[in-house]
Amino acid sequence: MERTLKLGTAYHSNRILRHVEEDMTDIVNHHMNTVVHMFTHNDMDRHRSVLKDIIAISEDKGLEVWVDNWGIDDGPGDKAYITALIPDAAQQYADGTRYFRPCFNHPQFRDFTRSWVDAVAEAGGKTLFWDEPHLNVSDAHGFACHCPTCRKLFEEKYGKPMPAELTDEVAAFRTDTLVDYFRFATDYAHECGMTNTGCIMFSPSHGISVDSIDRLLSLPHFDNVGCDPYWCGVCSEPQAIYDYNYINAKKAVTAAERFGKDHNVWLQAYAFPRGREDELMIAADALYDAGARTILTWSFRGGESNDYRAQNPDMIWAIQGEIMAHLRRRHFDAVLAGLRRADADRNGGSL
Repeated sequence: MERTLKLGTAYHSNRILRHVEEDMTDIVNHHMNTVVHMFTHNDMDRHRSVLKDIIAISEDKGLEVWVDNWGIDDGPGDKAYITALIPDAAQQYADGTRYFRPCFNHPQFRDFTRSWVDAVAEAGGKTLFWDEPHLNVSDAHGFACHCPTCRKLFEEKYGKPMPAELTDEVAAFRTDTLVDYFRFATDYAHECGMTNTGCIMFSPSHGISVDSIDRLLSLPHFDNVGCDPYWCGVCSEPQAIYDYNYINAKKAVTAAERFGKDHNVWLQAYAFPRGREDELMIAADALYDAGARTILTWSFRGGESNDYRAQNPDMIWAIQGEIMAHLRRRHFDAVLAGLRRADADRNGGSL
């Protein structure tokens, strides 16, 4: 029997409830059953009750809701506000330059993480989406994090000062930092009754990549880990687009299966120049062919509310709907074929 098919999109930048209701209906009409909502630091300060209403509206439309930690830590979302509130919790590059995202090892950031999880739980969130966890590397400033907290922990672990170069020991320490943070965060979310999902980037220099995805999948309460093989800036030929999406999705799906976990794979639907929109069709089939059965798009209407929006958001959104309908047909054709085979077997080989 084929596994459940989840199809969805990321939705952000709108907090006007009448528009939310219209947009959630639009998402359903585009053959999707899942939506990923952002829950930013600004939402914690200004929109807690609004987010509760947004989650309820989405669920009333039949959508499964994931809640994204947008701008909370070192995932996407530009700057993390906590570094203004708690300057000592900010990351540092190896040359001492302060970075505007929080150190995963800093105890005050971990306290803040608990408060964010609590806020999502109070709003009715059931599934957290830890978005692209990573530690940055800068050509100008070296690696992060080289703050006093990290230097102290490194010296305790290795018995020597933390170097300013990205050595093998530093690389291992950075990966261990991310794994330890997400052990803490996912354990706490699990205690609060929530499921943990996440999406991993590709560069090994970020500390966790698709090639080291096993480290997160080994955590007992990281329930679903995937990747986002965004290709628009990487390749443009049809075969290369198919291969890039298939190979990277296969890594995530296979790793998740090995640990008995679920997966998610993201389809790029933003930053597209006019004339390249049909590439989404090739990429979507590649993801499905690789075994992906939770396929999400970044993002609603081609990222229309962001500067990185597609140049033709109407076209991108129409194609997203076509893709989701197509994937549903593929999926249930396979389901029905399996049912018919089983019925034929029961009836001696004839339908």
